[in-house]
Amino acid sequence: MFTVKPIHNEEDYKAAFKELDKVWDAKPNTPEGDTLELLLLVIEAYEAKHHPMPVLDPIDAIKYKMEEEELTQQDLVRYFGSKQRVSEVLNRKRNLTLKMIKNLYHGLGIPANVLLSV
Repeated sequence: MFTVKPIHNEEDYKAAFKELDKVWDAKPNTPEGDTLELLLLVIEAYEAKHHPMPVLDPIDAIKYKMEEEELTQQDLVRYFGSKQRVSEVLNRKRNLTLKMIKNLYHGLGIPANVLLSV
């Protein structure tokens, strides 16, 4: 069985992914399931340090959510108040208000820290 260890370089990273593929469908609370869980932890730690994800700006985050949920600008009216406001915000002609941020957070689950970043 594969021994999970810290990832120190890209070679270790690739090896961890090969092992991850082998145990991906493992059931929880089994030796393979434990290996899966540990591999995910060390891979995540390595990626956070060496391959950090860029923080989306608020408008990009909204557009990403629209694409992911197959939403139209019309679908966002309930969060912005009007179709014109949706268009202005998405075209970066108007800033998000705190009310819009709250509505997007509660309605679409976009993290508040992303919506508040500038």
